[in-house]
Amino acid sequence: MDSGTIAQFLPLVLIFAIMYFLLIRPQQKKAKEHAAMVAAVRRGDIVITQGGIVGKIVKVKDDNEVEVEIAENVKIRLIKSTIATVTSKTEPAN
Repeated sequence: MDSGTIAQFLPLVLIFAIMYFLLIRPQQKKAKEHAAMVAAVRRGDIVITQGGIVGKIVKVKDDNEVEVEIAENVKIRLIKSTIATVTSKTEPAN
């Protein structure tokens, strides 16, 4: 390879590096934080779903599903990954 060929590929490599550090890496970090938050939910936590439903976790059914009370005596089953945020965490049991 001569220096002309390397000079042609250098802008492409720089663009990829910039895209990685500005877009891909932060997105992976955010996905890991969301996965950790979802894995840590337990009974009594107040959550907001991606659809905007606010409710209190009544039961953690298995690794992938929770039961959320959205009104008095109104419970729905949700997939854990649809939880957007946890607004109120319960204290851990001693």
